Amino acid sequence: MDLEQKSIERIKMASEMSLHHYGKPLICTYSGGKDSDVMLELFKRSGVPFEVHNSHTTVDAPPTVYHIRDTFRDLELAGIACDIDYHRQPDGHFLTMWNIIPQKLMPPTRTVRYCCKSLKEGDGANRMIATGVRWAESVQRRGREAFEYIASTKAGRIAASTEVMLANDNDTSRRLIEKCEMKAKTVCNPIIDWKDSDIWDFYWHECKHHNPLYQMGYTRVGCIGCPLAGKKERKSLRISRHTSGHISEHLKRCCRSGDQKGYRLIAGRMEVMFSGGG
Repeated sequence: MDLEQKSIERIKMASEMSLHHYGKPLICTYSGGKDSDVMLELFKRSGVPFEVHNSHTTVDAPPTVYHIRDTFRDLELAGIACDIDYHRQPDGHFLTMWNIIPQKLMPPTRTVRYCCKSLKEGDGANRMIATGVRWAESVQRRGREAFEYIASTKAGRIAASTEVMLANDNDTSRRLIEKCEMKAKTVCNPIIDWKDSDIWDFYWHECKHHNPLYQMGYTRVGCIGCPLAGKKERKSLRISRHTSGHISEHLKRCCRSGDQKGYRLIAGRMEVMFSGGG
């Protein structure tokens, strides 16, 4: 079975689980990047009912935002339900990177990435979702599996391969199904075993629409200023003076707020500044 067919089989299996246990279609999460577009095309080819959700980070590059809007418009015209989560809070305000930074008193760093949890990972509560997580992306992701329950603690996490789920009668698959029956948020990673070369080949030859940033030479189109971005991607700050101005202004606010609370921003992180005898 080739990669495409194997991924489609995972989507079909996840769709059956979602419809049976949750009574709702499987959610295809979408960020506007190459992995998302590859996964979306696989969803279309699978023939299963599905919804497409995007979490608005407020720090995506403008071309990515426009690509997401164009993609969602085409999907909705085809009768596919789409939703963009703008992170509206109970008090009516919207959660953005610009109001999170002053609250945290520091910008996101490689070791403290509070932004992902706040702006990217909250979607799909009490649903089964599909993500573009791949083993090839990082060492940490090599521990992920095709089907998962992501718990708040490592001990509570459940990870099952496609083969384990197909076998059905085993402890791991039963535990995962129990989470589905409880309508906990569960995850399918259809393209988990795709290499970078597999993604690029499928993206350019099979996906009809492409994020314009890739045609400009970018290999990553995540959030502007992401601490995990490489040197090439850091030039993304030049894409939007408006966005880079936001970053500068909110780091200044972060410093002012930190000074008032006894902190100061030093070398990209907050350090306690003791006065007097400390």
